[in-house]
Amino acid sequence: MKYKSLILTLLAAGTLQAQTVHYRIQADQPRQTIDCFSASDGWSMQHIGLWSPDVQNQAADWLFSTENDAKGQPKGIGLSLWRFNVGAGSQEQGDASQIGSRWTRGECFLNADGTYNWNKQQGQRNFLRLAKERGVNRFLAFLNSAPVYYTQNGLATNTGRDGTFNLRPECYDDFVRYMADVIEGVEKHDGIKFNYICPFNEPDGHWNWIGPKQEGTPATNREIARMAKLLSKEFVKRGIDTQILVSESSDYRCMFATHETDWQRGYQIQTFFNPDSTETYLGDTPNVPRMMAGHSYWTNTPLSDLRNYRIQLRDTLDKFGVDFWQTEVCIMGNDEEIGGGGGFDPTMKTALYVARVIHHDLVYANARSWQWWRAAGDDYKDGLIRYHSNANLTDGSVSDSKLLWALGNYSRFIRPGAVRMAIEAKDASGKVIPEGDTDQKGLMCSAYKNTDGKWAIVVINYANDNKQFAFDLDVPGVTSWQPYRTSDAANESLLPLPTLPKEETAVIPARSIVTFVSK
Repeated sequence: MKYKSLILTLLAAGTLQAQTVHYRIQADQPRQTIDCFSASDGWSMQHIGLWSPDVQNQAADWLFSTENDAKGQPKGIGLSLWRFNVGAGSQEQGDASQIGSRWTRGECFLNADGTYNWNKQQGQRNFLRLAKERGVNRFLAFLNSAPVYYTQNGLATNTGRDGTFNLRPECYDDFVRYMADVIEGVEKHDGIKFNYICPFNEPDGHWNWIGPKQEGTPATNREIARMAKLLSKEFVKRGIDTQILVSESSDYRCMFATHETDWQRGYQIQTFFNPDSTETYLGDTPNVPRMMAGHSYWTNTPLSDLRNYRIQLRDTLDKFGVDFWQTEVCIMGNDEEIGGGGGFDPTMKTALYVARVIHHDLVYANARSWQWWRAAGDDYKDGLIRYHSNANLTDGSVSDSKLLWALGNYSRFIRPGAVRMAIEAKDASGKVIPEGDTDQKGLMCSAYKNTDGKWAIVVINYANDNKQFAFDLDVPGVTSWQPYRTSDAANESLLPLPTLPKEETAVIPARSIVTFVSK
């Protein structure tokens, strides 16, 4: 059935004469299909996954559940993909790893003698199971480094090296076999199939060049392409259909240009998906989708860059016919509007800031997937959940945040396969308002049609005053809306509000996010 346009009307509050803005959701102008929303087990789940069952289940419910309680309140944010960090062996090295924190070291399935220990990474594997039990059926494995037995410096960091891949030249085939073994081994022992694997993580990141805070290694585009082709060949030989993603860039600017690096690590879209790049072209490589994975760090401020970098990225992606996943971000030092990354923030201050990033990644970069960095963190703005551990990391507790639920305004209601629709805004005279769906300091609106026919409309109110939102629509079958609101109010974390008949006006409170689900 062909749907007619859906019209939303905004009535500006606080004025003597309301100025009306019409939002026309153009159901005949689909944009991108949404694949999933996600976060990673990076560093923390190796410990939390060994804590008491009550703590594990609470964290898992918040992250993965799509169930509601008796009052219709969502129990969790319904992440639809889970990222698993395949460790390189710094945990077994202890202090000799040169990674100071036990939290940021990673275990490795591989032993020094070439055998495997499938009891390793048990806490993380517990969360694979907890995610699957709650309905997650897509999993991504990502690596920061090759196993320490294969690296040039014997470490999982790049300490003491240049900006090339920290892998001994004779170990390329060993590393490829290892990744294939991990995919087959985890499926055999845990029943978890990795649908995707990222062999590199931020290979262009200058932090990777110096070490030693965490596992990581830089790589040139040619090294990435060589590894992807070898891994593809190994997957084909074994009959593995896992998709190989490239290249988890640390900064969008490295994807379409160069940034704090050189041509060997920049222009990644062109390098991998322009047939003229004969040595590095991956467009016809089995198991490699025509898609780039990248991180939106460092591109979220000032507000002009938040928009313009994503437009530049989208223009280059479109030129070469490439899709895009945003696979990692948290708050960094340049995010000065909310005080930088230091200090965990459970409030809407960080939640709204991140929601604005989500909106721009989806609306301007056409991201098919949006993924946060750490599911759980400490006293820093990098966790959806805050963990509190005892001194030896053997037990602790967890607490939620408005950031968790802000992401849930998207992930809980925009399900895999949903299609984002274009939005046109007009003022009272009928004149089109450019970028009318995005007032970076006011209302930001995006609309999605799920595969079951239900609509989800996410409205962010970044302003300090309330906004009235009136519906005037012509969509067959839609008679009312179920709003879910997240704000700084104690009980408002995807709080279900009274059902809204389609003719009535809703209030979008200041500094809040409301998702309207059609009924």
